[in-house]
Amino acid sequence: MSDLTTLQNLAEKRRSIYALSDQLPVSKDEIVKLVEHAILHTPSSFNSQSARIVVLFDEDHQKLWDITEETLKVIVGDDEKFQGTKDKIAGFKAGAGTILFFEDKGVVRSMQEAAPLYADKFPIWAHQTSAMHQYVIWTALASIDVGANLQHYNPVIDQQVANTWNIADDWELNAQMVFGAIEQPAGDKEFKPVEERMKVFGK
Repeated sequence: MSDLTTLQNLAEKRRSIYALSDQLPVSKDEIVKLVEHAILHTPSSFNSQSARIVVLFDEDHQKLWDITEETLKVIVGDDEKFQGTKDKIAGFKAGAGTILFFEDKGVVRSMQEAAPLYADKFPIWAHQTSAMHQYVIWTALASIDVGANLQHYNPVIDQQVANTWNIADDWELNAQMVFGAIEQPAGDKEFKPVEERMKVFGK
């Protein structure tokens, strides 16, 4: 099997998995090494290396979703309306851990100062950098049969996350990736026609 075929197979294997448990098929150290590799080898605009990542296991993972649940319950107010959200968060808590994705705004500012011609683009490129890290890690997790799904409860939990894990002021939270053992695979995926989403010229 060629490297390209392997890469394409992994791209197809990477799905949003919501039925997760905490019984990982690999060690925590393997997860950490996987994330470390992504930090080192995922590209960034102007080689800015602005991505910042926090990995939470066990009690810290649980604490994150307790914070999220408590914060959202105050916002929603009504217990009956909140039940669906509570059930969803319980599914996240059932996983083995969460990866928090941040971008360092201090790095972005320094890049803007160094290249003022592109100043308005650096925040956009920083989010693209974060997205690439998310995809690389998500696909790598799929390669070792660890399921994951991506959530976005920022900015409502940002300050409490920063306070709880002593996060630097310049680290901006972008996403939360829950991971764990796959208890139930993703369902069938529908695709919009490629010809509506792609153009080829000069062929």
